[in-house]
Amino acid sequence: MTHPGLPRVNGVVRRGVLRAVSAVGGTAAVAALGSPLRAGNVSAQVSGARPGTPPASRIGPADPEKAQEIRAEFLHAWNGYRKYAWGHDEVLPVSGGYREFFSGRHPVGLSIVEALDTHYVMGLDDEVDRCVQWIRARLDFDLDTDFHVFEAIIRLVGGLLAGYLATDDRQLLALCVDLADRLLPAFTKSPTGMPYRRVNLRTGAVSGSKVPLAEIGTNILEFGVLSQITGDPRYFRAAKRALAAVVERRSSLDLVGTTMDVETGRWLDRADIGPNPPADSFYEYLWGGWAMFGDTDCLNWFRIFDASLRKHLAERTGGLLWFKQVDFRTGALLGRRQSCLAACVLSVGGDETLAADYHRSWTAVQEKYLVLPEEIDYRRLSVLTPGNALRPEYANSAFDLYRRTGDPVYRAAAWRYFQNQKTFQRVPGGYTVVTDVTKRPMPKGDYCPAYVFAENFKWLYLTFADAERFDYGTGYLSTEAKILRGLRGRGTAPTVTGKAVPGA
Repeated sequence: MTHPGLPRVNGVVRRGVLRAVSAVGGTAAVAALGSPLRAGNVSAQVSGARPGTPPASRIGPADPEKAQEIRAEFLHAWNGYRKYAWGHDEVLPVSGGYREFFSGRHPVGLSIVEALDTHYVMGLDDEVDRCVQWIRARLDFDLDTDFHVFEAIIRLVGGLLAGYLATDDRQLLALCVDLADRLLPAFTKSPTGMPYRRVNLRTGAVSGSKVPLAEIGTNILEFGVLSQITGDPRYFRAAKRALAAVVERRSSLDLVGTTMDVETGRWLDRADIGPNPPADSFYEYLWGGWAMFGDTDCLNWFRIFDASLRKHLAERTGGLLWFKQVDFRTGALLGRRQSCLAACVLSVGGDETLAADYHRSWTAVQEKYLVLPEEIDYRRLSVLTPGNALRPEYANSAFDLYRRTGDPVYRAAAWRYFQNQKTFQRVPGGYTVVTDVTKRPMPKGDYCPAYVFAENFKWLYLTFADAERFDYGTGYLSTEAKILRGLRGRGTAPTVTGKAVPGA
């Protein structure tokens, strides 16, 4: 039976990375593609297209005092990882332990890979070198174990790409290619081109045919940049074919479900949940396919869903903008739950008004609880899931909007987020999750997700620093905050621009 609100994966609302675009914004959306799209039609169609690029940055003068405090807190968290969990995937900062993310038998130093470009933009060159040395000596993907495809792409492929762009270390690129080749069977063995959820890195055996929307469609940025750098179009083609397969299966309302059987191509539920996980970054990466690679198909698809989400899901309650859940075939109301993961509204497509409205909605929640709960009923801003797993999405949204508008209200919002995180989630061994944001004191858990080293502090630092190693005008970050365009400085790696993918 379909959950009336947000679907759950493995019993919890998934992070999925997912950043959706309620900013599904932009100019007037086209009504539909001119003719039915076929899954096999994966040509990039970028001849003569000019990729979308961010407007000139409106970042104001740096606030070095705040930037240095954020950097110091990042180092506090990082030193806890180094002390208790070096070489392992994630730290347990309260007990002084560690856990592995992908496989209990095979650590891959996930936090090390996640942190590479954060260290770099903060000027922590000794830590960059320490991480690269560990990766060169210890990281090996010849593992007889199943890896989660989506998480491996956004975290490991993306992290190694960003690390390579920062350092020009060819071994990072070689490891990235090796991992991507081991993940490709998830796409190539699928009858529809939509990836299986898991793949054995040694044998290529695939499993998990029931896959959430975001996991199907959050691949084109990482795989596209890899195709640009290597000149091998296989990665971009696989990612785009997966997107095309979803678009082909949209309803007559231009809405989509949440979970797909990638073998049969049939939806397994009836809920379009819009910017909530596990769907959100599907929309973000449609825009990314245009902004990074000039792919006009991705732009048109983005506009289709932009129009449909505005028409069928957006509503205002108490003066605040939210996105309800509806039956993707009929538009009938299914629920009014909202995940804090949707707070990261990227101001893509140029619609800063919509993005700003949604940011204000989540600001109201933060002001009420100080730390965002995982999930709310937005009619009363009441808590449905009270924990917070060190979520970075609100800080991400504040950075994007400040970068686009220069409005100091977003810097103020980011600083309040940082101070509250420091007050309620800091422990001697770093930073940890809280289990109930409605209680005082907030009860703490014992877990620091690896994405903290990629996201939270990077978004905050870039908001307050004038980071010499980041181009605020052209920089482009993935859903996992990996800087895939706009790194500059120490390394001599090729600059990733908005050029089309070779042979796509």
